[in-house]
Order: sequence, then structure tokens, then C-alpha cells
Amino acid sequence: MSFMENLIMALSSLKAHKMRSILTMLGIIIGVGAVIIVVAIGQGGEAMLKSQITGPGNTVEIFYQPSDEELRANPNILLQAPFTQEDIRALEQIPEVKRVVASGTKASTARIQKKLADVSVTGINQAFLQLNELNTANGRNFSTADFLGARRVGLISDKLKNELFKEKNPIGSIIMVANQPVEVIGVLEKPTGLLAFGSMEIYLPFQTWKIIFGSSDFTQVTLQAYSAEQLQTAGKKAASLLNKMHNTEKSYQVINMEEIAQGIGQVTRIMTLIIGSIAGISLFVGGIGVMNIMLVSVTERTREIGIRMALGATRGQVLIQFLIESMTLTLIGGIIGIFLGWGTASLISFFAGWPSLVSWQVVLGGVLFSMAIGIVFGILPANKASKMNPIESLRYE
Repeated sequence: MSFMENLIMALSSLKAHKMRSILTMLGIIIGVGAVIIVVAIGQGGEAMLKSQITGPGNTVEIFYQPSDEELRANPNILLQAPFTQEDIRALEQIPEVKRVVASGTKASTARIQKKLADVSVTGINQAFLQLNELNTANGRNFSTADFLGARRVGLISDKLKNELFKEKNPIGSIIMVANQPVEVIGVLEKPTGLLAFGSMEIYLPFQTWKIIFGSSDFTQVTLQAYSAEQLQTAGKKAASLLNKMHNTEKSYQVINMEEIAQGIGQVTRIMTLIIGSIAGISLFVGGIGVMNIMLVSVTERTREIGIRMALGATRGQVLIQFLIESMTLTLIGGIIGIFLGWGTASLISFFAGWPSLVSWQVVLGGVLFSMAIGIVFGILPANKASKMNPIESLRYE
């Protein structure tokens, strides 16, 4: 018998026992679907986590960690801003540096009429907007004139808007930030994604922030290199330059956020593998169910097997017939499981706010693994059928 004849016979057998076939496939469907869901969610979560940590590409963050000698000489040194405007200008002269993203942050209060809220006020330079997305849901974003003219304008977070204005439109309203008037020109989009907790924030042009708080120093500096190959060189030059300018040895250092993201990605991949392996146990259970139902099928069709062998069917042909039937059963279940897992993973990712990454390798692996289960767990029933004695099989009632 040809492969197509065996396949048609297998499908006819499955169709003749619809409910039994569906219940048998259920274990395979759940197993394959669970593995795909776990892998897709794991990969999507990893991608979102890495993008939240690294932000746009080719960036390195500079941080200041004073030495023991510096701490003994000035115990309050950690309360002082580590970067000055002279530092920023010097960093901008490094050939490998495309832009220097600088910001200063202070805790303060925001007030309108009798409503008061504790806020984080961040002063940013123009490069900050070029590297980080501050998308507005309402109103406008900062313009070049806002930075150059030190205009008293600000962007507020969605959470702060709900705290101070409720359902009212805040655009054009004047709020008091650290007892200084600031016009609200935009409301930031509500944050989404894995690390989106939402906070009460106000963003100001740095010169405006400097006037309000009387501070000209930056608390955070991030460098963007022209290319990934120049990132390490730019970071080393920046740290060396700042240590030389501030007469320190190794107080200024760099953090490569991409390396941190890669380390976190490795952890998430291990966790995905572990959880996926646990989900794969259901595939093993489903395989046992396939073997059990195929043994029942062999017993029910003993007389049919005897007739086929009496008409000249070889042991190998009988073996292949039942292996194909077992493989067909698991393959159909695997394909259904793939679509079920894909759909569920996409739905979860939609509500979680991260990408659904169902790779073709996972889909192909699900199909091949389903076929492998059919072969492995179908060998015993198929082998039992092929070893039957034709004469005894014909006598079976």
C-alpha cells in the first residue's frame, strides 16, 4: 500500500471514532499549545524588557561612585549633582559621541488652587528629546524656542493630570512648581508595557529647571555613540575625561545598558526553557494517551489485520499502517495546538503590551515534535499489530 492509501485509511479510522479521536488529541493540543504560549510570552517579555532597559541603541550611561577618600573628605558628596555644564560641553567634544543626553531631577510639589501633589521634576536638554520618546496624548511637545528661551512651560504625566485636573483639560493651565509658575503645554501618553507603573512627573526645559531650583548641575548623563562599534571607546574616553576634570581616579564609570539587557535576557531564556519543559510534560502524558488508544484500536481491528495479512500484507506494511495512523492523530492535534497557542499568546501579549514573538522555529518544532510523538508512542501498538498470527486473528470475535 502507498503512503496516500495508508493516510486515507488513517483518516477514515479517526473519522469513524470522532469523539475518541478528539479526546485523544486533546492532550497533544494542550501540550503543544502550552509550549508555544510559554515560549512566545517568554520571548516577547524578554524583548520588551530589553527595550525598556536599553532604550534607543548605542547608548551608555555614566555614573559617579565616590571613593572612600572622597566620602571621608566630604560626607555629603552623594547629595551633590555629579555633572556640571562644563562636563557636558567637554563630553560633546569626544569624536565618537553623537549626542550627550543630560537631565536633572528633584523631588518637589505641584499645586493648582488647593490641590497639591508630590512630584518628580526633571529638567532635560534638547538631546533628551532626540533620544527618548516623550509622546504627548494632548497638547504639544517642547520646541527649540522653549529650550533656548528658557520658557516656563512643562509636560506633565497622565497620572499627575488625573491627580490635579481630573477630567478637565489642563492645556494652558498654570501650575505652581516649587512655588514657581509653569504653563502646562502637554500631557504625556499613558505608559504601557512591562515596566510601565506610572508616576507623577513634570518635564521642564533644563534652563527653566535651573531657574526654578537654582541648580545648574545634572544628575544623569547618557552618551549615544555613532555606532555600536564606537560605544566602548566612547564610554572609556568619557570616564577618563571626567575623572581627569574632577581629579579623581575611578569615581566616574560607565554602565553599558545593552550588556545588562543581555544578562537579563539570558536569565529570561533559562526561565522560559524551564517553564517550557514543565509544559512539555503534558505532551508526554498526551503521548501515553495516544499509545493507549492505539492499543485499543489494534485490539478492535484484530480480525481486519488478520484478513489483510491473509491476503498478502507483510508485517512491515501493517507496522507502517498503524504508525501512520498514530502519526496522523498527533500531527492533527499538534497543528490545532499551534494555532491555539499562537492565538492565546497573541491575546496575552495584546493585553500585556509587549510583542508576541512566535518564531517559525517554534512552529516547525511543534509540528516535528508532534510527528515524533506519534512515531515513538505508536511503535508499541504498531509492533503488536504486525506480530499477530493471521489464523488466530481471523478467529477473533
